[in-house]
Amino acid sequence: MKLRSLASAGAIAAALTAGGTAANAWSLEEAAAPYAGTTVDVVFLLRPGYEAAEAMIPEFTEKTGIEINITKLPYENALGEQVRDFVAGGDLDIALIDLVWIGNFAENEWIVPIDKFTSNPDLADPELDIDDFFPLVLNAFGGWNGTIYGLPFDNYSGLLFYNRCMLEEAGFDGPPETWDAVMNEYGPALTKDGKYAYALQSKRNETQSADSFARMLWPFGGSFLDENFRSNLMSAESQAGLKFRQNLMQYMPEGIVSYDHAETVNALAQGDVAFITEWSAFYATLKNPETSQVTDCLGIAPEPMGPAGRKPALGGFSLAVASQADEDEQAAAWLFIQWVTSKANAETYLRKGGVPARQSVYELPGIAEEFDFVPALVESWQDGVPEFRPRFAEWPEITEIVQEWGTKMMLGEVTTEEGAQEIGTRMEAVLDQAGYYSGEKPLAQ
Repeated sequence: MKLRSLASAGAIAAALTAGGTAANAWSLEEAAAPYAGTTVDVVFLLRPGYEAAEAMIPEFTEKTGIEINITKLPYENALGEQVRDFVAGGDLDIALIDLVWIGNFAENEWIVPIDKFTSNPDLADPELDIDDFFPLVLNAFGGWNGTIYGLPFDNYSGLLFYNRCMLEEAGFDGPPETWDAVMNEYGPALTKDGKYAYALQSKRNETQSADSFARMLWPFGGSFLDENFRSNLMSAESQAGLKFRQNLMQYMPEGIVSYDHAETVNALAQGDVAFITEWSAFYATLKNPETSQVTDCLGIAPEPMGPAGRKPALGGFSLAVASQADEDEQAAAWLFIQWVTSKANAETYLRKGGVPARQSVYELPGIAEEFDFVPALVESWQDGVPEFRPRFAEWPEITEIVQEWGTKMMLGEVTTEEGAQEIGTRMEAVLDQAGYYSGEKPLAQ
């Protein structure tokens, strides 16, 4: 998927020039003046990145007179609450969009493409610099079928967290670079005396389908779907990844199929496993002496490479203007989204606990040393697949299928071939009913 031509720094600058507004004359205060007193409604999650943004909001309101009204929800409730609001024509002015919700929100026209605002010199900050976002992250979290709708906000990547001391004691001078090394070198050497090499979070929920099942598809060259939206799970590459997962279980704790994120992070934090592949958001937990016994031994690296390269898990959100908002609310919403994700505010957001998707902030002197997860995070965002989990509206149905049969595979109740065949049949039935095979819907994910 390619970004629209207007979604580039050059095009935005040209639009501003054409509009007759000198780039150095634009200010947030002047842009917001017509909308002072407007209230913008948005959903936030109960996570550090949202607490960081909330701490920044008083400055925005002081400069603009625009009030930001936050509804705080756990992740599990955020999609349903927003969908109900949009279907009913409710109050939300900003959509909080998970990676896997973007297709649903865009195809239902609940969100507005950003070029409505970037082409308006009264609203577009000349310093927006859309090209400063990591392209992979902008495309994955904010883009759908060639159009950019949202700007990245609260973004994650899968990283390798490891116990440097355990690895050194076993004779390793660094973490595994490849999954092959995990299986054939690190696994046997580190699994002994009640300790294990690796823990892969695999509990039957989105953790199974995204954090376990999908994690082993992509590095081995597999995928959920082929270019015709038919199941690709019986391909040699997909089967190689799923069989690898089965074989790797010999180096994981017993009961790994019941491990969610908390259990997996805790296994590393308590010194029970040597390494895990987990979301970058768990850095704070593993670095905190109150929640981790391995802070002095904690190392962080990109996820291992497979035969198809390094294909880390992608997770996170974007903020987009809601189409149901009136014109004043849309303008005020855009000014907030543009400001909170801005290049100028990226360091503040980082220091308050958020993870910005701006390339420039990670190039600042001392940042990589102060935040030691940064080098691995930046490397992980150089390459990857936006459709790590398919981003269309039918994913919630498909993830239920993957969870059920992926769990049965790991428990040995079915073979990887039997499980993949069953998932494929059921997945294609969902896609057929949705209209992908009839041409009613575009083959976009």
